[in-house]
Amino acid sequence: LDDSPVEASTRIASDPRAIPGAAALMFVAFTGYGRIATLGEEVRHPARTIPRAIIITLVCAGILYMLVGWGITRSAMPEDLVTTGPALNPLQSIVARIWGAPAGTVVALAALAAMIGVLLNLLLGLSRVMLAMARRGDMPHACGRVSGRTATPRPAVIVVACLIGLLVCIGGFAFAWSLSACTVLLYYALTNAAALRLTDAQRTSPRWSSMLGLLLCCALAFSLPIVTWSIGLAVLAAGLLWRWVHLHLSTDPLQ
Repeated sequence: LDDSPVEASTRIASDPRAIPGAAALMFVAFTGYGRIATLGEEVRHPARTIPRAIIITLVCAGILYMLVGWGITRSAMPEDLVTTGPALNPLQSIVARIWGAPAGTVVALAALAAMIGVLLNLLLGLSRVMLAMARRGDMPHACGRVSGRTATPRPAVIVVACLIGLLVCIGGFAFAWSLSACTVLLYYALTNAAALRLTDAQRTSPRWSSMLGLLLCCALAFSLPIVTWSIGLAVLAAGLLWRWVHLHLSTDPLQ
């Protein structure tokens, strides 16, 4: 009994220094609200719609997470919260114990559908970011083409899909998740840094909020393992190098 996963978990001492790293990993679960901002030119009245969509999304996601957490703490046994293998997750284990294996299978299928939704979310948001970068000359101009029939940036979607597939093939789930958390925090930090350059007339939030967002994003990103944020910085450096080479070799006088 002393060597069981439950007993082993209770012997782990709590460490407040691990909270920033855990918050950095959890940050990925709340990034969907920003996708509406990347679709600014595809919605009506973006100045009004985007802030409302962000607030509604954060409230709904927060309530959903709290309800799931409350349900788990009310229904779970200690052994349900400590999985001994990759086949089951705590929520699936709890549902399977209470309602049987078929119900656990339904939860697993729902989780699979949710992960597919996350993948589509990435394709939707990152392809629009690449579209905007291509229009500014920071990415190849081909990524800035929009299909006349579907009004979507098809080349950018294909490139992003290939990059995501490459990331999945290189490392496991933990590596992909932590690297995603790092890169997300870095580009949110860049967004806050860009917001600091807005004039008072352009600003919709106080300047101190952008400064606070910049500091917090950097703090969370660098609380991840050194290998993770080192790779994140390397990706950022590669992007800056690409931009420098592209702009200096470009023959377009507008670049």
